[in-house]
Amino acid sequence: MSYSHREPILHTVPILDLRPTQMTVGMIEVARKRKAWSAKRAEDKGAALATHMIPVVLGPGGERYITDHHHLTRALLEEGQKQVYVTVIGDLRKADRGYFWNLMNYHGWTHPYDQKGRRCAYEDLPKTVEGMEDDPYRSLSGALRNIGGFAKDSTAFSEFVWADFFRPRFKRKDVTRDFDAALKEAYRLAKNADADFLPGWCGPHDADPPAREPRRPRARKA
Repeated sequence: MSYSHREPILHTVPILDLRPTQMTVGMIEVARKRKAWSAKRAEDKGAALATHMIPVVLGPGGERYITDHHHLTRALLEEGQKQVYVTVIGDLRKADRGYFWNLMNYHGWTHPYDQKGRRCAYEDLPKTVEGMEDDPYRSLSGALRNIGGFAKDSTAFSEFVWADFFRPRFKRKDVTRDFDAALKEAYRLAKNADADFLPGWCGPHDADPPAREPRRPRARKA
C-alpha cells in the first residue's frame, strides 16, 4: 500500500528509533534550530511539535526512515527532546531491502552522499540522527536560502545540490573559520548566471537583446 498524502500518526515516536536517509547535516544550521527551540516557552513546545511532524517512510521490518527535517530532528535531540510526532508519506514494508532502496531513490527520498559529496552505499547510512556527520557546505547553502540567495522549490535535497556547487569554490577551512564572509561570497556567486542551472536560482536575468534593425530591401537593377 502506498500513500498519496500524508497521514499523521497521533502518538509520539522516539527520535532514536528514526532512521536517517542522508549521511550529513550542517551543524551550524542545527545550532540555529537549537537556539530557536530553546527560546520557545515550555507551553509552546508541544504545539510546535504537533505542527512540525517528521515525514517518514515505513520500510522493511516496520522501520521508520526520515525523508526530511533531519536538522530539526537532530536539534531537538540535542536539546533533550526524546520523542517527536511523525507523518507517514509512504509504506514500503512489503519491499525487500534491495528493492526498498531502489524505490527510495526513485522517489527522491534518500541522499546517501558524505561530507565530501561522495556517493556512499546505502548500508553506510547512519542508524540514528546522532550518527550524521557535519557538512559545513550544507550549513552554507541552508543559510544562503534563509537570506534569499535562492528560493525553496520542490527539488529534493536542493540544499545539498547547492552545497556541491560550493565545494570546489570554497576551502572547507575558510567556511568554518569565517562563515559570515563565506556566506557573503556565496550570495554573490548564487546570483551569478553561472549558477542559473541550480534549483531555485533567482539571480538577475540578462536584459533582452536589442531588436534587430529590419533589412533594407535591395534596390532593383534597372
